[in-house]
Amino acid sequence: MRAKKSAARGEAGRTPATVKARGLLPSLSPAEQRVARVVIDQAGAAARLTITELAARAGTSETTVIRFCRAMGFAGYPAMRLTLAAEAGRSPDDAPAEEIGGDISPDDELGEVVKKIAFADARAVEDTAVQLDLAVLRRVVDAVVEARRVDIYGVGASAFVAQDFQQKLHRIGRVAYAWSDLHLALTSAALLDRRDVAFGVSHTGSTMDTLEAFGQARRRGALTVALTNFPKSPIAAAADLVLTTAARETTFRSGATASRLAQLMVVDCVFVGVAQRTYPETRAALEATYEAVRGRRVGRTQGRR
Repeated sequence: MRAKKSAARGEAGRTPATVKARGLLPSLSPAEQRVARVVIDQAGAAARLTITELAARAGTSETTVIRFCRAMGFAGYPAMRLTLAAEAGRSPDDAPAEEIGGDISPDDELGEVVKKIAFADARAVEDTAVQLDLAVLRRVVDAVVEARRVDIYGVGASAFVAQDFQQKLHRIGRVAYAWSDLHLALTSAALLDRRDVAFGVSHTGSTMDTLEAFGQARRRGALTVALTNFPKSPIAAAADLVLTTAARETTFRSGATASRLAQLMVVDCVFVGVAQRTYPETRAALEATYEAVRGRRVGRTQGRR
């Protein structure tokens, strides 16, 4: 069942440069991260800067800017600058969006905090949808449909996403388990084989407990699928297939909610894809599970939906 590792991360040119830069941040050098921050926070302005001006604004050298461009997949600075300009041209409302999407300050009024959090959450889902690799998504759906069982690993905030995915799959008759305790995850992973899928959920891609269970599943022969915000993270390197989100981290961890929403959106895409592929069985299972709990709703009478 194991598939070859996918190097693709979306259709060529489809992922916005700012989204790709955020995903690469942890894998960049400190100097390259400063360049990335300028591109992420001031995309419209960065498109108008010469390489010398961008290097000065980032407090680094032109050589570092070129290294950053190559890490982004561009041949050089002119290609990246053209891309930034084109993206800014397609988004005439960039300036107000950047202001709303800015970091939360201790002095912000509560109304402004609400706007910034709502913007970050909505933008996380939108950016994730734009950069989601459909070819990889199809392969993940295929693997889950064919799997004997699916083990899902996630701790902390990602544990809620793992449990949501497990509940969705279980309700349509798929054998799935969600594990947030390392000992339970390891013992379950030890029983997997090439007929199974191991699904690791980690925003940073570097959570040790998830990585350890993921590694055990891989050694047993299971096909491994990672869901992470960072395509060059340790969990992505260990996975056969990688699905990425595009959530922003902001002050006071409002980004933690955005990351969960982005993860849940990807999980929903996988679930619906599986449900489509197994429509007759899915419909029967959904009707049966609905009937099982229908009488537990307040005010519901027999025969009334």
